[in-house]
Amino acid sequence: MDIVKHDFTHLFQQLGLNGDAAAVEAFIRSHQLDHDVCLEDAPFWSEAQVQFLRECRESDGDWSELVDELDASLRCE
Repeated sequence: MDIVKHDFTHLFQQLGLNGDAAAVEAFIRSHQLDHDVCLEDAPFWSEAQVQFLRECRESDGDWSELVDELDASLRCE
C-alpha cells in the first residue's frame, strides 16, 4: 500500500523533472497553457510524460488529483 502523500515535488520527479520548489515554480511560470489545450497535448511533454499523465487521469487515484492541480496551475490567467 502506498502511504506517501504525493505533492508537486513527487509528481515532477515522476515526470523526470526537477522537483525542488524553485524549479517547479519556474516550470509553471514558463509553461502556461491556453484554456483550449488539453494538458496531455501540450507540446513540451515527452511521450513517456504524456503516457504517465494519461494513466494518472484514467486511474483516478492519488496522482490524478495532482495532475488536475498541475493542469490548473498551467492555465493562462
